Amino acid sequence: MNNKLHGGFTLVELMITVAIIAIIAAIAYPSYQEQIRETRRANAQADLLELSSYMERYYTERFTYAGTTTETLPFNESPKLGNSKFYDLDLQNVGASSYTLRAIPKGAQTGDLCGTMSINEVGQRNADGANCW
Repeated sequence: MNNKLHGGFTLVELMITVAIIAIIAAIAYPSYQEQIRETRRANAQADLLELSSYMERYYTERFTYAGTTTETLPFNESPKLGNSKFYDLDLQNVGASSYTLRAIPKGAQTGDLCGTMSINEVGQRNADGANCW
């Protein structure tokens, strides 16, 4: 007779491995979520800058910002592509020589600490939270 011991995992070893994986996941997942929020925020900031460039081209052609509305902007959500949208982009305080573009968080991004971000005709950037631009 051949009495070989078969190798394998005991239940205790398996439970220890599952516990270690759970601890690592509990630490890593919130960090991952914050990175996702920061990426979405950076994308919205880039979209605001692109719309600001659009407004400057509009001013160069017409010598006024008046006449532009959120509906006349090339896009009004961020990101421009994809099914999930995380910011509404709108135009406020439009005058002959002034405007304010805003990115308002929505959906999964509403919990972002930066909140609403904005940029105006002189490039002044604002956000509800600190150190967001």
